Amino acid sequence: MDTIWSALVIDDDTGVRQSLRLCLEADNARVLGVGTSAGALDALERSRFDVVFLDLWLHSESGLTVLPEILRRQPGVGVIMVTAFATFESAVEAMKMGAVDYLPKPFTPEQVRAAARRIVTANVLKRQLTELQHRLDQSEGESTFETRSPAFAAFLENAGRAAASGAVLLLRGESGTGKTVFAQWIRKQSRRADGPFVTVHCPMLSSELMSSTLFGHKKGAFTGAVTDTVGKVEEAEGGTLLLDEVADLSTDAQARLLRFLHDRTYERLGEAKERRADVRLLAATNRPLEDEVRTGRFREDLLFRLNVITLTLPSLRDRREDLMPLAQHYLHFFERRQGRQNLAFAPRAEQIIASYSWPGNLRQLRNAVERAVILSPAQVIEPADLGMVGGVSENRIEGSLEAAATRTKMNLGDDISLEEIEREHIAHVVARAASFDAAARVLGIDVTTLQRKRKRYGLA
Repeated sequence: MDTIWSALVIDDDTGVRQSLRLCLEADNARVLGVGTSAGALDALERSRFDVVFLDLWLHSESGLTVLPEILRRQPGVGVIMVTAFATFESAVEAMKMGAVDYLPKPFTPEQVRAAARRIVTANVLKRQLTELQHRLDQSEGESTFETRSPAFAAFLENAGRAAASGAVLLLRGESGTGKTVFAQWIRKQSRRADGPFVTVHCPMLSSELMSSTLFGHKKGAFTGAVTDTVGKVEEAEGGTLLLDEVADLSTDAQARLLRFLHDRTYERLGEAKERRADVRLLAATNRPLEDEVRTGRFREDLLFRLNVITLTLPSLRDRREDLMPLAQHYLHFFERRQGRQNLAFAPRAEQIIASYSWPGNLRQLRNAVERAVILSPAQVIEPADLGMVGGVSENRIEGSLEAAATRTKMNLGDDISLEEIEREHIAHVVARAASFDAAARVLGIDVTTLQRKRKRYGLA
C-alpha cells in the first residue's frame, strides 16, 4: 500500500507485537507497540493512529474495558480485536462496542495486512469524498496546470521533484498567483496524496488564537477554552499542512512552529504533555520574509527552517502563452455555474486579455471572467463586460481611488498618500458590502489580503 499510515499495537506478548510490527511496516505503516492499557492511552494522547490492534486480554485485564476509552480519545479510529480465544460471542460484543474487525490467533501476515488495508482504504475514500464535495464548486474555477509556457513547464518539472522529496517547502509569489491551489498540486504529486490536506489562513486569526489553532489547547487553558481542542497539526497527521501567509504568525506561534520543525513534537496550550505528529509542512507568502526578519517581525531561525526548498510561482505576465487558455477555462466553468451556454470572447476582448499586464494575476483574471459571465447580456463577451474601460483595467482602479477621495473630501493631487486613499476606499467598500468575500471581490483581492490590509490600517 502506497499510503503512509499509522498503527498502534496493544498486546502484552512481546513476540506478537514484534510480528505485527514486521507485517505492518512491510505495508508502509508507522507502528508503535505497547503492552498495557495505560501505555495505550498515553500513546493515544501523544499521537493519532489510523488503526489499533487490541488484544482481547492484557494480562488479567479485558481489552473490551479499554475499547470505549480508545474510541473516545480518537473518534473514528479503526479498532481490530486480536485474541487466541476467538469466540463468536466476544466478536459480537466487540463489534457492538465499536470495533470494526476481529483477528483470531494464529494469523498470517496477509490476514493482518488485509484487515488493516480495509480500514485505511475506507478512511481514504471517506476523506476523498469529503474533499471532493468541498471542492466541487471551486476547483474547476481554479487555474489548471496545463501550460503552453516553456518557463512554467520547467517550473512545474522542478516543483514535481520538490513535491516528491517530502521536504518543507516555502511557496513565494505575488498575490493572486495561486499559491494555495499550487499547494494542493504539490500534495497530489507527493507520497501523501491520500493523506489529509489542512490549511491555516494566518491573517484570519488573532495573535491570541494562532498557537491554539495550530497546536490545540486543553480545557481551561484560557478564557473561552471550555473543551479540549485538537489543533491543525494534529488534524493533518499523515498528510500536509499549509500555512498561508506565514509572515503573519504571532511570536508565540513562530516559537512553537520552530520547535515542531526541529523534532516534530509540540504541546497543546495549557498542557505539559509532549505530542508527536507526522506532517509535511508547506508555507506560503507574498511578502519578502527577509525584510520581515530585518524589522524583527519574523524569526531568522524559523526562516532558515522554512527555506529548505523555495518555489517562486511566476506571475501571469511571465506566462503569457497561458492567458487565453486560462481565460477560456474560466469562461466555460462560470458558464456552467451560471447556467449559460455558447459564450465567447469578442476579438477585441481577446486582444485585451492577451496584452494586459494582470497585476492581480490569476485571481484578477478569474474575477474578471466571472463578472463578465454574470453581467453580460449577450453571448459575446466585450471588453466592458470584463471591466476593461478603454482597454485597460487601471482606469477602474483610478476611478475607485477618485471615488474614495471624493467621499472623504480628498482631491487627487493633494498632499495625500496612496495609503490614506486606500484606507478610506477599503473602509467604504467593507461598510457597503454584504460580506468580506463580496468586499474582496469588489477590491480585486482575496479575503486574506483584505484582512491583512484592514489590520494594517486599523480597520479590523
